[in-house]
Amino acid sequence: MVADAKRIVALREELARHDYRYYVLDDPEVPDAEYDRIMRELRELEARHPSLITADSPTQRVSGAPTREFGEVEHRVPMLSLDNAFSDDDIINFDRRVRERLELAEGVEVDYNSEPKLDGLAISLTYEDGVFTVGATRGDGVKGEDVTTNMRTLRSVPLKLRGDRHPKLIEVRGEVFMSNAGFEQMNRDALARGDKVFVNPRNAAAGSLRQLDPAITASRPLEIFFYGVGAIEGGTLPERHSELLSMLGEWGLRTCPEIRVESGVAGLLSYYRDIGARRATLGYQIDGVVYKVNSLARQRELGFVARAPRWAIAHKFPAEEEMTQVRDIEWQVGRTGALTPVARLEPVFVGGVTVSNATLHNVDELTRKDVRIGDTVIIRRAGDVIPEIVRVIEERRPRDAVAVLLPTVCPVCGSDVSRIEGEAVARCMGGLVCAAQRKESLKHFASRRAMDVEGLGDKVVEQLVDAGLVESAADLYSLTVQQLLQLERMGEKSATKLIASISKSKDTTFARFLFALGISNVGEATALALAEHFGTLQALQAASFEQIMLVPDIGPVVAEDIREFFEEPRNQQIVGQLLAHGVSWPAPSTGRSEHQPLSGKTFVLTGTLPTLGRADAEALIRKAGGKVTSSVTKKTSYVVAGDSAGSKLERARELKVSVIDEDELARLVALR
Repeated sequence: MVADAKRIVALREELARHDYRYYVLDDPEVPDAEYDRIMRELRELEARHPSLITADSPTQRVSGAPTREFGEVEHRVPMLSLDNAFSDDDIINFDRRVRERLELAEGVEVDYNSEPKLDGLAISLTYEDGVFTVGATRGDGVKGEDVTTNMRTLRSVPLKLRGDRHPKLIEVRGEVFMSNAGFEQMNRDALARGDKVFVNPRNAAAGSLRQLDPAITASRPLEIFFYGVGAIEGGTLPERHSELLSMLGEWGLRTCPEIRVESGVAGLLSYYRDIGARRATLGYQIDGVVYKVNSLARQRELGFVARAPRWAIAHKFPAEEEMTQVRDIEWQVGRTGALTPVARLEPVFVGGVTVSNATLHNVDELTRKDVRIGDTVIIRRAGDVIPEIVRVIEERRPRDAVAVLLPTVCPVCGSDVSRIEGEAVARCMGGLVCAAQRKESLKHFASRRAMDVEGLGDKVVEQLVDAGLVESAADLYSLTVQQLLQLERMGEKSATKLIASISKSKDTTFARFLFALGISNVGEATALALAEHFGTLQALQAASFEQIMLVPDIGPVVAEDIREFFEEPRNQQIVGQLLAHGVSWPAPSTGRSEHQPLSGKTFVLTGTLPTLGRADAEALIRKAGGKVTSSVTKKTSYVVAGDSAGSKLERARELKVSVIDEDELARLVALR
């Protein structure tokens, strides 16, 4: 048995080396027949000695019975999305913002890691002690689906990292995709079997990865490129993103061969045009390129805004356009009552998907473009952006084309439609009387980034409102299994599961609750800022317009929207009912009390601190009761200065504001 055990280890190492040369280096060492012979020998030995089978054995890439559903994985570090750029000016402004935040001198250029933006599916893989343990989709950025078993079937995913210098735990990020050749061959095989074919490689990759039977995933030509790291424990990262990618390659994690480091705007735009010119020859689909500040220290200093990093951006390729005909124009009513004209189109394939609807945004846009029922129009779609009508081909307009006017009453509830002078948006004045507004409000309340009520999808919400079972968000918490059984396609098991999910959502955070309320102009970032500033709902409800204006980045329009929301009796009633039903969140561990070490103090950060990233320093100050702003004024208590501090340091000296370093900040918070 000892000899067989040694032979098993040797065969596994040999197969891992061949996988690395074939899938990562694209430089196979042996023909397929020899690879298959080695695999057969390993299978025979493992069958003879089942106790020697390990999870990282190449024979275990496809194992186990099909699952009934995917579990949930919470990402240790959120998987953020990227802001998009569509023009040279967007990139010029992005680079300007980066240099300004880093306070770089005029003429100093930033190095950026540049790479193609694959049109695939974002994925996170966790390796512990070098062994692959968990695979998860991006999901909503915080939680994703557990696709560990399916990810094991990809030959370009090493089950064990090469070498021995990897961290104790590392979470790597990548993009699963299908090559053009693999996609075309898969569709040819499907046609030969009489099966349906996929529309495009991206949909094919996403559908293949989410198969409940891993054997089906294994039969699909899926590939992966790795582009970054999330969580890391028991190890350190290099100083630059480009070096990080080289390190991933050394561990056997495949990276894109088109990655380059470019300096300044000129370098970025040159890279963009080069990749764009070679786009059709790459062998896989991309919809743009991605630029990331190459210095990891600078990435930490730049931090994040809402759900996107300030140090990266996706530069999209020009939108794809097609021609089609307008069948009808309807008015949709959103959760705030806004009426949006939507064109129903003759279905047309554009940008990788079949498009049958396009937004016209508002009545001014409808009038300006003069879109009529029966018109032939140009449709544009860029990446995942909502399709839009670019223009009407007037020479093809039929004589019976019908112009559409803004309705005077809501098409859903019959309430008056009002349009405030100077505003582009017209609104239904029905409020919660309007079923459309109730539906959209409930969809928002239950969404993953708000209260995260799993199983409460659009169709269920629409049925609940249509059946008169729910009028406001508070009514969700009074629902019973018996009431849910009245809905179409709702069995007892599903109903019980949904009630449990609704109950589970009661345990939330203050920021999520505020976002879920659907206050006009209050997105996730604003909700978080309000929660951090006021600490409690009672404090926010009692706040005056002037007090709300003290919250960073909140202007008079948003402050007025917030004040009006909490003054409206119906909103007060719904909020009270939600709390009465048990919706709650942890009390602030550090409220804005006078007992906090930094209570009432305002800080400005400048330069690079020795150990704290910008986001970490801001969090430390806020947790201790302090406030962080972006500009130095006479009201600033302290400026925390690090290396390469710029104009903010000079401004602090002019105004005689106290300037401290990281150690002094730590002493103020009583950490050192």
